[in-house]
Amino acid sequence: MADFGFSIAKTRSVKLSDTDMSKYRQLLELVPSFKRCISCGGCTASCSARQFTDFNIRKTHCYFRRGQYDKLEQELQKCMLCGKCTLVCPRGVNLRSLIINMRQILTNTNEIIG
Repeated sequence: MADFGFSIAKTRSVKLSDTDMSKYRQLLELVPSFKRCISCGGCTASCSARQFTDFNIRKTHCYFRRGQYDKLEQELQKCMLCGKCTLVCPRGVNLRSLIINMRQILTNTNEIIG
């Protein structure tokens, strides 16, 4: 077989039936606009933190929706909460509130901001 200089990545699958989705449901109650997200990537494209780090808002949303919370808390700390993502969102998702509440849900803080 020829060597093309790359390899095919292993398939990843997430069994949502085996995943604890309580944190995701809690986030939807606090920030209902999260349901409107269409994962267009506008938030990631306008992100100030993205220019200096490997922070990707879209990826964090995807991980949170799938219930993959490991290492997500560290990733969310890279956000500078500047609000550019909220301004460019075509669906009007309150991303600033979303990030703040994600952080607090993951750290199990009782003071959740609505």
